[in-house]
Amino acid sequence: MITYSALTTLKGRDAAQALGEMLEDIDPIPTGVGVFEMEDGSGLWEVGAYFLEAPDDVALALAAAAFGARPFTVSEVPETDWVAKVKRELAPVEAGRFFVHGSHDADKLPEGRIGLLIEAAMAFGTGHHGTTLGCLKALDRLLEQGVTCQKVADVGCGTAVLGMAAARVWPITVLASDIDEVAVEVAAANVVSNGLEGRVICVEAAGFDHPDLAAEAPFDLVFANILMGPLLALAPDMGGAVAPGGHAILSGILNAQADAVIEAYEDAGFALTQRDIECDWTTLTLQRAA
Repeated sequence: MITYSALTTLKGRDAAQALGEMLEDIDPIPTGVGVFEMEDGSGLWEVGAYFLEAPDDVALALAAAAFGARPFTVSEVPETDWVAKVKRELAPVEAGRFFVHGSHDADKLPEGRIGLLIEAAMAFGTGHHGTTLGCLKALDRLLEQGVTCQKVADVGCGTAVLGMAAARVWPITVLASDIDEVAVEVAAANVVSNGLEGRVICVEAAGFDHPDLAAEAPFDLVFANILMGPLLALAPDMGGAVAPGGHAILSGILNAQADAVIEAYEDAGFALTQRDIECDWTTLTLQRAA
């Protein structure tokens, strides 16, 4: 079966989301529509749709023009068993004491390591990306330094791998939040797969804007593996959400963006304690003034 993709980019989250909503109603009806902020620091958003028959070029051109987007690029997508492909190509990831793996690699868990199961079909946030890997290594370092936490939040949790890691090393309940409903469902499924029901609570929220998060704050540790723009917007709230002496582990930051994020969090009362680089990505560990 041939699948067709139609992709474009444009500036502005609101315009991108509106274009995505328009695509959902064009003929032929797409099987799926996605809207994502690009992680290259360009400020552009990518809007894409997938079709089981060739899309209408005129309809796509009119939709792009309506929101100032670039012309859509339409391509044929070869049929691929993506889950099988991920299983073949995504080897387990080791980050200090943590071992992130799919169910197909459960038998490879080394003795003495903490296993975190993320299914292959949920590949984003498996630890292969430099941002997730950097956050796990930062957590491992805090543990080596003797840091203990009673309250932890994983903001923009994705698969909830970071929240689950915290729940594995401390006898606590972690709050994991994401702005995307599907991500919350994925996170909740992973929590069940790892036997952490009741230990990692998954909620849909933008930043700290949820009653459960408000009730638990301030936190001893907050993970925020998102993007520079949301991190900058979150800085003032982070200052109130992290307890004095507590830590924030931030990622989703391109190396060239790190100084701007550090400055914003210093203004919010944090001091940089560690700056790590994984390929193109920076992970920051910061501590709030006591």
